[in-house]
Amino acid sequence: MSDLDPKDWAAFRAEGHRMLDDMLDYVEHIRQRPVWQVIPPEVRASINEPLPTRPTDLRDVHELFMRTVLPYSVGNVHPSFMGWVHGGGTPVGMLADMLAAGLNANLGGRDQMPIEIERQITRWMSSLFGFPETASGVFVTGTSMANLMGILIARRAVLGAAVRSEGLCTHNLVAYTSTDAHGCITQAMDLAGFGTFALHLVAVNEYHQMDVAALQSAITADRARGQQPFLIVGSAGTVNVGAIDDLSALAALAQKESLWFHVDGAYGALGMLSADIAPRLQGIECADSIAFDFHKWGQVPYDAGFLLVRDTMRHMDAFAAPAAYLRREARGLAGGSPWPCDLGPDLSRRFRALATWFTLKVYGSDTLGQMIAETCRLARYLASQIDARPELERLAPVSLNIVCFRFRAADSDADSDRINAEIVADLQESGIAVPSTTIINNTLAIRVAICNHRTRSQDLDALLAGVLSLGTAHLSSLVE
Repeated sequence: MSDLDPKDWAAFRAEGHRMLDDMLDYVEHIRQRPVWQVIPPEVRASINEPLPTRPTDLRDVHELFMRTVLPYSVGNVHPSFMGWVHGGGTPVGMLADMLAAGLNANLGGRDQMPIEIERQITRWMSSLFGFPETASGVFVTGTSMANLMGILIARRAVLGAAVRSEGLCTHNLVAYTSTDAHGCITQAMDLAGFGTFALHLVAVNEYHQMDVAALQSAITADRARGQQPFLIVGSAGTVNVGAIDDLSALAALAQKESLWFHVDGAYGALGMLSADIAPRLQGIECADSIAFDFHKWGQVPYDAGFLLVRDTMRHMDAFAAPAAYLRREARGLAGGSPWPCDLGPDLSRRFRALATWFTLKVYGSDTLGQMIAETCRLARYLASQIDARPELERLAPVSLNIVCFRFRAADSDADSDRINAEIVADLQESGIAVPSTTIINNTLAIRVAICNHRTRSQDLDALLAGVLSLGTAHLSSLVE
């Protein structure tokens, strides 16, 4: 049995260069492509085959990818992808991921420079968010995982070491977040063993921020009922409208009540890179832990979630699990502890940090901050265009880079919801633009999240033209 390396390195190198050129061409000419395409049944069926037992030439597999995968991806590289909070990625990040794959480093542990790169990013983020130099950080798949880990750290902090062996037992712990918080917070409470009933949802104000007075009342009432509050989860950029909770007020309340303060900053936390947005995140520096994604506003390729924790020892207390095969030594390759596997549930971890390091080094924080501010400026531009058209109605304040609106379809709410849903589906299938839908105050909204650094005002103009044209057509058919 021979190894799996190429028999002809020159031919392999040539094919590799062709693959790289194809992906660079894809990104360079992305505007010439539809944002998204419906997958034809024959394309979907073309990959349905038994497990391959014989080799296939690399060129043939690459050509199959170009025909069946590349044209039918989700489309978030495209400047008119605005449906969900997906970053657009960069050619720099793509090349960095290629380098990381070539190294094939396992970042669970060992004394190696890839882990030092991750530690450097932790130091940069600690500085950015006003955390102490001793803070810890770890890369994960995304903020959903980082939020779960933040809750687990808070659980260990309040219940002590016994919780890791005895479980929750009869502890009556409760946590708080807003009704507009991401659903992954509820899921995390489930996965952490508390059950979803232990997460108390607090009403929001007219700006979709958690109502701090209502939160205080809930904490007081729960304590009177014999429950034990232990956690507040604030949002820095809510999923529906991009609202930022009053983080300073939440931090002060958490300190007063001796609660862990965790911030879900999935995409909004990196607004700290922008001089325009950072003041609105005041209070985030007081958090005990922050979860966020580099693959959203940071434009790093998926997946690059991150958890930053103020107290390294509390972080390690929640996850470190020494085992004989993970024995640390003072010298040699088994040195360099603590390791990333002491800071999260993953032992085998890919080199996620490299693409983030390349992005921060190549572009610099000022450039990234200006890009973030520009997406917010574009959102305000879109809002102004919506407000100027009587056929359209904005349904929520524009806090950051998310705009929610609808086509004024009919007097009936049911007809309005149906027509706006049809408009969105039609736009997606046309390939012109990809918005999404959400529910704002019981009304279906067209939701536009501007996260791609390639998006320009003309892309928003095309989106609105499509909404008006399709909405008028649907309204005419309804009248007939």
